Amino acid sequence: QVQLVESGGGLVQPGGSLRLSCAASGFLLNANAIGWFRQAPGKEREGIACLSNTNNSAYYNDSVKGRFAIFRDNAGNLVYLRMNNLRPEATAVYYCAAATLDACFYTGFPEAEYGSWGQGTQVTVSS
Repeated sequence: QVQLVESGGGLVQPGGSLRLSCAASGFLLNANAIGWFRQAPGKEREGIACLSNTNNSAYYNDSVKGRFAIFRDNAGNLVYLRMNNLRPEATAVYYCAAATLDACFYTGFPEAEYGSWGQGTQVTVSS
C-alpha cells in the first residue's frame, strides 16, 4: 500500500525554524519527484517546493526561496522540508506529494501531476 506520512509540524515563534518530514511506505521516494504544498486558512493550496527525481535539483516558490530547503534521506526513505525564518503567514497545513514523472519541470507546481498525497501536518507560526 502506497502511503505518505508527514510529521514535524507544530507551534513556532516568528523567526523560528522547523523541519518537516515526509515518510513513504510501499514505494521509494527517490524514484519520484516530491513536492511540498501548504494550505493556509481560507486559501487555496499552493506548491512551495519540489525535488526532482531526474537531476535531484530543488525548485521553490518565490515566497519561500532562500528560507526553505527540500532534501532527501535515501537511507530512511524520507524527504525533508527545512523551514527557516518562519513568518506568521506560513501558518498552514503542509502536505507532501509524490509524482512518478518529474513534476518539478512543470511551472506552478500543478497538483494534478502528483498521484500520492499525505494527510498533512499543521504548522502554526505565532508569538
